[in-house]
Amino acid sequence: MESPAFPELAVVYQPIGTLVPNPRNTRTHSKRQIRKIADSIRTVGFVKPVLVDVNNTIIAHHGCVEAAKLLGMDRVPTIRIEHLSPDQLRAYAIADNRLAELAGWDQSILAIELQHLLINESNFEVSITGFDMPEIDLMIQGMANKKDEDEAIEIDKPLPAI
Repeated sequence: MESPAFPELAVVYQPIGTLVPNPRNTRTHSKRQIRKIADSIRTVGFVKPVLVDVNNTIIAHHGCVEAAKLLGMDRVPTIRIEHLSPDQLRAYAIADNRLAELAGWDQSILAIELQHLLINESNFEVSITGFDMPEIDLMIQGMANKKDEDEAIEIDKPLPAI
């Protein structure tokens, strides 16, 4: 099956003041979440471009724009989406958030990754992942408890007959 042809995307840095918040944005962001996004941007940079339409109306990543304002940034990376109809843009704006929401987590791998970030001398706060320290502690403790249970199960297994 041949892939559909779509135009190449180009990242262009634009002044924040030229971006128009979408009045139909269905996603909400608390002040706390905006601060978390800002912490992430401060630590790793602005690595997820804002999607805009031909009128510079924000399609996706409103929270990133608000976080950039909080950080005093004057420009952000954008990608202009010109090949979609207005209805496709509306659908994409919803899908961008909903599809990510429907994904799950591999709890074991997540706990290992967070533990690695905690014990590695990485000079940044693990909370930039979006998880709070109590959540991280519970995940890591849960991983340790599961490991202990798995080892106990192995010990309690009867030995095979010779």
